[in-house]
Amino acid sequence: MLASFSALVTCFPYIAISSGEYKLVWADEFNYHGRPDPKKWDYEAGFVRNKEPQFYTRNRRENARVEGRYLVIEARKEPFDSASYTSASLVTLGKFQFQYGKVEVRAKLPSGRGSWPAIWMMGADRPLVGWPRCGELDIMEHIAHEPSTIYGTIHQISPDGKGHVSKGGKAEIPTATSDFHVYGMEWTPKAIKFTVDDQPYFDFPYNGPTHWTFDRPMYLLINLALGGNWAGKFGIDDNMFPQQFLIDYVRVYQMK
Repeated sequence: MLASFSALVTCFPYIAISSGEYKLVWADEFNYHGRPDPKKWDYEAGFVRNKEPQFYTRNRRENARVEGRYLVIEARKEPFDSASYTSASLVTLGKFQFQYGKVEVRAKLPSGRGSWPAIWMMGADRPLVGWPRCGELDIMEHIAHEPSTIYGTIHQISPDGKGHVSKGGKAEIPTATSDFHVYGMEWTPKAIKFTVDDQPYFDFPYNGPTHWTFDRPMYLLINLALGGNWAGKFGIDDNMFPQQFLIDYVRVYQMK
């Protein structure tokens, strides 16, 4: 979510990871009504990254609410602060972080041109060590001008410690914006596997201790961005608003 995707690598050989026996350690089923549970979620606020024009609001029901058993993240065209668009980015930083396990998020994606929904993770030590040393795992990203494609990507520190490396894969999901799908990731000390509806489409193996950045607790982020340096390639359709990113559940498992 934090880097350009012009050099994205697609399709790596599948490397089997034993699923083992997992136990549920954290979840939000959104079986309540109102604002997202403050014991589980915090917010990013303001203009955050990637030259995106939306203002992420904090604790504002117009942009993030639970209704109808879904988390609704809504992007709107409206004046707010110095912005012309608003949206929300929910995070578990300071509420919940974990090291190794499996993440499953059942969601339906928005479809309007310029929308950029994402389900991802960053190292909980990001405020101390910065990006990309903290590591980033993009469980799902979608840009509306590629309506049937979703991406999974890793970002890590480069071997020389001066830059970053991005590698990833993609899956074709024709109903990504019209139906719910389960976007998943399995993370072990030896590999990271990305899945859609439990079908793997990209594996990233352990690549040595010198720049493997996925050996630390990480936190979750779920956001709906607009435009920016990737999704903004063909502009933003101002006639599409409001746009909604619907999340049915978020579940995190770890080995027993």
